[in-house]
Parts: sequence; structure tokens; C-alpha cells
Amino acid sequence: MKLGFIGLGKMGGAMVRRLNNAGHEVVAVDKDPMALEEAKNHNITVCPSIEDAVGLLPLPRTLWVMTPPGNATEQVISTLKPLLSEGDIVVDGGNSDFRDTLRRGRSLGEKGIIFVDAGVSGGTQGAREGCGLLVGANEQVFAYLSPLFEALAAKGAWARVGNSAAGHFTKAVHNGVEYALMQAYGEGYELLAASDIEVDVLATMEAWQNGCSIRSHLLEKLIEALTPDVSLKGVKGYAADSGMGRWTVEEAIRLRVPTPTISAALQARFRSQQDDSPTIKSIAALRGVIGGHAVKKSEEK
Repeated sequence: MKLGFIGLGKMGGAMVRRLNNAGHEVVAVDKDPMALEEAKNHNITVCPSIEDAVGLLPLPRTLWVMTPPGNATEQVISTLKPLLSEGDIVVDGGNSDFRDTLRRGRSLGEKGIIFVDAGVSGGTQGAREGCGLLVGANEQVFAYLSPLFEALAAKGAWARVGNSAAGHFTKAVHNGVEYALMQAYGEGYELLAASDIEVDVLATMEAWQNGCSIRSHLLEKLIEALTPDVSLKGVKGYAADSGMGRWTVEEAIRLRVPTPTISAALQARFRSQQDDSPTIKSIAALRGVIGGHAVKKSEEK
């Protein structure tokens, strides 16, 4: 299949190579000349602009968008809409907010353009070696695009999970679950390391991974992260949140679905992003006033 591919970042660059290796003809677009040169070195056709790429594609055209969520993807979709025709297909493989996906699908649908959302999981390793794909599309379009999904995904790791926006919604829930699992493993790590009982943390986790009920891909990667230095002395305790965890919690609130574990994991990330928590400072000050407890002074002026 011949398709356009917009966005050659850390995920997209590897994905176009997989498509190319599977025999698909890719026309790649990116603003970064170095990314285009890298794709060109793998015998992939490159274009400096979306307009040029669209002009090289046969009807009905298929374009895969792999850009950061928010404004970047919004601009790409806005650029594509006037260039495309009825029956053309746009696949958004980025981590877009599923609510934006619903809106974009309606907007493109006004011209008969088909909008497909694909939640891509597995990180950069998955992009190179085979990712997970959660696809939101009708059955006919899903079948038509299946050769692309098969080329990109690990064996058995791609599925149609529903119609429009289902791919991005299930990816958001996936990330929320991932937040909770990471938090649980992190708390387990801290408890092992803090114990006054002599514990070999790495040996414990390797045993967990090699047959215990909490073994997982995430635990495997945590062991990999801890192996160079189990104390993590060179790592700052700051965990960013991509947005998908927030969207999961927001949707849970809207639907009145209790998600205390996912919500707590998201809140823990917010706390990690504070150098000196105003909440804890206020608690310390309040304890000093009402109970005469000692208040540790800050060096801030």
C-alpha cells in the first residue's frame, strides 16, 4: 500500500522503517531535515510539506499522522482537510485526547474523509520491534488498513476495539492502568530498599519476574532501570504526566466510575513535580500553631 506518513519523531521514524521493510511505499513528511535525511537513507520517499506528499498519493489516499497531541496534530488535521477528498483516510496514531478525536472525526466527515484513531503502545522499542495497536474504525475500513496494522504491530497485538475514538479512549485507559502499576511497583521498591532487614532488591525483583504472580513487562523494565544503580542516586524523583492519565480520571469522574488507584497514581505524579509542596508546608505551619509542634525552617528568603 502507498501512504503518506506525517511525523518522523522517536516513534514515527521507526514506524516508517517497519512499513518500508514490509513492502509498503511510504511518502514521509517532517519539518526536521535530519529526520527526512534519516528516512531517505532507508530508501523512503520524503517530502518537505504535507501538500507535496498528498500530491504523490493515489486515490483514495491514506495518511498516517504521528505528531504530538494538541496543537501539532490540530494543525496537521487542519492542513489536510482542504487537500483531501471523499473516501480518503486519515489515521491519527498519536496520543490524542479521545474527545478531540470525536470532534476531528465529525469535522473531516463533513467532506466524506474517513478518520481512524490508533492507540499505539510499546514505546520506542515497540515502534522498532512491533507495537500494540488499539484501532477505532468501522469494520470495512479496519479490514482495508489491516496490512498496515500487521506491519507495525507485534504478532497478535493489534485489534479493532470499536468505532471512532475507541482507539484513543482505550489507549488513555491503558495509560491510566500503567500509571497505577508503575506506582505500585515504585512503592514496593521503596519499601524493600528502606527495610532494616537486609534485602537484595534486584534479586527479589528478578525472582518476582521469573514466575511470581506480579511478573510483567513493566517489572522487567524496572529491573533494567535499576540494574546500573539500584539506589537510583542519579535520578531525580520527578515523574511527568503525559495527559492521558488526566483524561482517564476526568472521564471516570464524568461517568461516576470509581478509579481510586489510578487517581492516586496521577496525584502522586503531581506531587513529584513540586520541589516543596505548599500543602505539606501549610500542614507543618498549622501543626505549629495548634499544637506547638516544631516547624522545620526553609532556607528560602
